[in-house]
This record gives sequence, structure tokens and C-alpha cells, in this order.
Amino acid sequence: MIRSARPLRNRCREGETVHLRIPAMLTAEETTTLLRDVRRGSGDSRLRLQDGLYQELRAVAEAIMRGRSAGQTLQPTALVHEAWMKLAASEAADPNDRAHFMAIAATAMRQILVDHARGRAAIKRGGGARRLSIDDFDAPDRVAAPDQVLIIDECLRRLARLDPRQAQVVEMRVFSGMTVEEVATALSMSTRTVELDWRMARAWLADELGHDHE
Repeated sequence: MIRSARPLRNRCREGETVHLRIPAMLTAEETTTLLRDVRRGSGDSRLRLQDGLYQELRAVAEAIMRGRSAGQTLQPTALVHEAWMKLAASEAADPNDRAHFMAIAATAMRQILVDHARGRAAIKRGGGARRLSIDDFDAPDRVAAPDQVLIIDECLRRLARLDPRQAQVVEMRVFSGMTVEEVATALSMSTRTVELDWRMARAWLADELGHDHE
């Protein structure tokens, strides 16, 4: 469904000035309709869908990287490009709707940020990392710092061993900025169940963070 080529193209003759139009993000209904059309073989719908999905990724990347520190070398453009390539290479990246796409994107964003943070060896035992607050899980721009990314990833790994669904809910909300309603759609759950999972996960994470800093 998702192809590796960047969907926005800018072709021009030498010396010619071209104003590249950045397509607006699709609504949930438009995404679902385009996905249906693509499955029926519509090439035009595929191009429009790819443009829209790329813009979704870009918006998420910019939100996450808004809080990056001065020493952060990973830029939003690089993050969204890496995420797009990862999704294109994944056989599982065949979303049913916008919510499903954002859920898949959350995992891709998390993996890229974690890999980047590990490459920089951001956390060294003995200090340097800012104490992580449970409130950091509520704002995408607070997960950009490499030290915070690794702490959050480790917390989610622990939570996943106890309750995989709760860990998935947290991943979607933190790394894709998904609303409760969007998470509910992606996981085929009621909003009430997602809200309960979110509250329980936050309580567990707050306890874990307190223990980690004792």
C-alpha cells in the first residue's frame, strides 16, 4: 500500500521557478475512501493517499521534534523520511483507515527515535539525564530528547510484559499524538476502555518512574 518513493515531486526545467504546493492532510473519511479506491486499483487515489499520509507523518514529526534540545541532530524532515521508508519496507503497513495508519506510524516513530538515541549513547549511568515526569507522556514534544526517548521506551517494554494493550495505547498517544477516539478506532475498542487503559497505564508508569529515581 505504501511505496518507498517520497510522494511529493518537484520537477522543473533549469532556471524555471516552481512553487511546490504542499497538499493538505486528509480527513479520516477521505483516507478511508481513498484506501477503498486504491484497493480497487485507482492510481490517482494512490498518489493522493500517499501525499496525505506523508503529510500526516510530517505533522507528527514536527510535533515531536518541537521540543528537541540544542544538541539534537535528528531533524523533523529526516525523522519523517526515515519513518516513511520504514513503513514502505514493512509488509504490515497496509492500513485500513487513518487511525490504523497512525498506529503503525507510532511504532515506526518510536523505533527510529530509540535507534537514534542509542546511536548517540544519550544516557550514561551516573547522571546527565533529566528526571522524567509522568506529564512527559502527555506531550509529544517532550519525547524528542534522546535520554527521554530511551527511558520511555524502557518503561513501555516493561509495561508490555504486563499488559501489551496498555503499552500499545501509550505508544499511540505518545509517539503519534493520537486521541482517545483515534486509538479506540485503531484497536476496535470503546473509548471508555481506552480511557481506562490510559489511566491505569499512567498510574503504573508514574509508580515505575518514582522507583527508578529512588
